[in-house]
Amino acid sequence: MTRTALRICPLCEATCGLTLTIDDGRVTHARGDRDDVFSAGFICPKGASFGALDADPDRLRRPLVRRDGRLTEASWDEAYAAVAAGLGAVTGAHGGTAVGVVLGNPNVHTVAGGLYPAQLVAALGTRSVFSASTLDQMPKHVSSGYLFGDPNAIPVPDLDRTDHLLLIGANPLVSNGSLATAADFPGKLKALRRRGGRLVVIDPNRTRTARAADQHVAPRPGTDAALLFAMVEVLFAEGLVDPGALGPHLSGMAEVRALAADFTPEAVAGYCGVPAEDIRTLARDLAAAERAAVYGRLGSTAVEFGTLASWLVDVLNALTGNLDRPGGAMFPLSATARAPRPPRRGKGFVTGRWHSRVAGYPEVKGELPAAALAEEIDTPGDGRLRALVVVASNPVLSAPDGARLDRALEGLDFMVSVDPYLNETSRHADVVLPPPPPSQSAHYDFAFSTLAVRNTVRYSPPAVPLAEGLLDEPEILSRLILAILGPAAGQDPAAVDGQAIQRKLGMETADPHSPVYGRDPAELAAALRGATGYERRIDMLLRLGAYGDAFGADPDGITLAAVLDRPHGIDLGELRPRIPEVLRTPSGTVELAPAPVAADVPRLRAALDGGAGGQGLVLIGRRHLRSNNSWMHNVPALTGGSNRCTAQMNPEDAARLGLTDGALARIKADGGEITAPVEITDALRPGVVSLPHGWGHDRDGTRLSAAAREPGANFNQLLDGSRLDPLSGTAVLNGFPIQMEAAH
Repeated sequence: MTRTALRICPLCEATCGLTLTIDDGRVTHARGDRDDVFSAGFICPKGASFGALDADPDRLRRPLVRRDGRLTEASWDEAYAAVAAGLGAVTGAHGGTAVGVVLGNPNVHTVAGGLYPAQLVAALGTRSVFSASTLDQMPKHVSSGYLFGDPNAIPVPDLDRTDHLLLIGANPLVSNGSLATAADFPGKLKALRRRGGRLVVIDPNRTRTARAADQHVAPRPGTDAALLFAMVEVLFAEGLVDPGALGPHLSGMAEVRALAADFTPEAVAGYCGVPAEDIRTLARDLAAAERAAVYGRLGSTAVEFGTLASWLVDVLNALTGNLDRPGGAMFPLSATARAPRPPRRGKGFVTGRWHSRVAGYPEVKGELPAAALAEEIDTPGDGRLRALVVVASNPVLSAPDGARLDRALEGLDFMVSVDPYLNETSRHADVVLPPPPPSQSAHYDFAFSTLAVRNTVRYSPPAVPLAEGLLDEPEILSRLILAILGPAAGQDPAAVDGQAIQRKLGMETADPHSPVYGRDPAELAAALRGATGYERRIDMLLRLGAYGDAFGADPDGITLAAVLDRPHGIDLGELRPRIPEVLRTPSGTVELAPAPVAADVPRLRAALDGGAGGQGLVLIGRRHLRSNNSWMHNVPALTGGSNRCTAQMNPEDAARLGLTDGALARIKADGGEITAPVEITDALRPGVVSLPHGWGHDRDGTRLSAAAREPGANFNQLLDGSRLDPLSGTAVLNGFPIQMEAAH
């Protein structure tokens, strides 16, 4: 029997609506849902390959348990008994702090990843939490925390209304957008151009987005903060600062001016490799635009001064009056965000509430740097990590120095992985708990709706019934939490959802500013609807949220039932100004010159004084439309063609080093060396080499047959983990020095 079903795509941050064709329980085709309120039919190659990924024969269908040194299939009860015994032995002897939790990028694409990790961490009582955030976006969280008092208050470009879009280190025509959820980014950029707007791209690589721009500026990698600082200096020096209506909500403007004084265009030109007059033009054009937005991504965050660059992006937006206004950089309001409260001053964002055991890295947003994971395991002494719970993460490929981490994982007392694949990391686990294919999972975007360029709400129930022998991921994580808590917690996975509901409703009914203040939590819990515990939690969050029905107080408000009645989603409208509502700073203002950020400026000034760093090569990563980190290389339809692991480099550099197109080159850096074929292109400025992230599928013991045929080289093996942005703990994955020679 053939039928169709709707599903939000979980394969990148664009969250496009899909229409799936299902034949006898199997997804045979995927196309864009033309009626989806957010994506209106847009689809990329990843979404079109949904069925192939869903039916990948290498996906695990049963739990694996290590017996006599080998991973063998087991029942779910056997797997959880092994988890309880293994983690229980570690926590019994050393406490929950001896267990680390590692959360990977796919977590933000699932219902389970949005609801259960906090309960998992709390059950263990550990402070050793590591995630993909410190390999990607943490600098933006830190800068937002200092500027606005909330690390999750991240402004996004109002793409549909802007006249001038300045992108730095971003390639959304390939990434589909990141920290700015926007289905059909290509169409939005075309619409910008059609209405007479201007697109400017700052990137050392002439990417697909850069080729579509009105202006492309190619600085040396890692110099973004200095370039942005010079733009700030021009705004002040030429009297172009005009915050407009935002002015009364800003503090620290004089301090920013003083900090920028040393970063004139002439002072940074040599360091950045960009003529001073070009920098002045960037600043003048930004100030002159009627509605403009500055947006930075991975190329400006995973660098030596990632937090400074992220901070300066929003300083520029604020100084030009483009922060929190239509056409500028605005704050989305998701349907599960708490209903707006009166503005209130907060205690301020802080880091370093605890530190890592070995290197003493400060905690940031409840996490330690992913680059520190190996040393926390393999360095002897009290407090070392003896066990790991790894959820949808492959740090052997995605974190620095995978070879060291590979060895460290062998020394653990116990490890459990929640993963659909036996990959480079999960192959070390004692227990592997496989979630079902995405067609058999529900979908709600908790994270990406907080970053969307238009406010909408959408929910996808499972498109295909759960196959016999599988558990859905919410139950997998719930049972994992119960196994950690021990026999006293009981065996009913629904108890985990019930506890979360009870706690949330208790907090809300005690909050005088909540729409359910003073009401009976038990009565509210009884009113929740949903076929599963996680659906009841979604219903609760929607009803308490910014557009919710407040449990009947607003009959026109949103509930899960209302969303289910609108399967293509509900459009909640354009972004609207939200300052001062979003602010949680001690001053109640946007604090433009936070002390920790100001204290890091001398480090940038010292780098500037050191010049351009000689004539050596530096490495940067790159995105591909058919890839998403390390977890989509096992789908043959998405690999091959231009999606290859090559070392792209400028013809001048290739000629100087005697390298030819297609020849193998040996690349060396702090963490070791790799070999990759050369791809010569004039898209890169001289002195820059580019490799894609997430490859290196050549280890024994995995079950990734397609990926193993074209394994590529592990970019991150070139790093030893010592290069971090100190304010955020983020690994420096772009702009680090390498040596390169022909491989003989």
